[in-house]
Amino acid sequence: MIVTTTPTIEGKPIQDYLGVITGEVIVGANVFRDIFAGIRDIVGGRSGSYERILGEAREQAIAELQAECASRGGNAVVGIDLDYEVIGANGSMLMVSASGTAVKI
Repeated sequence: MIVTTTPTIEGKPIQDYLGVITGEVIVGANVFRDIFAGIRDIVGGRSGSYERILGEAREQAIAELQAECASRGGNAVVGIDLDYEVIGANGSMLMVSASGTAVKI
């Protein structure tokens, strides 16, 4: 299934628009990861554990988009927008939201 942030797919005319679809994933921050990320913030460097979790959450949100698209009879998602939000008490959770338009090409 083609998924893209662009509104069209070059060389693939859209035959039918099937509606706006979304996928959301909320992940909790692990206390030990927070401690090690805090140390990284002090001494510098990247937080590999946070980057890994963020990547997994993004992949899951896009997978939800693809599943919703397929359930509507589509075979591509165009105009994908990804949003990241810190939520919960003291920013203890991260939400990744993906939205786009399910289409048939």
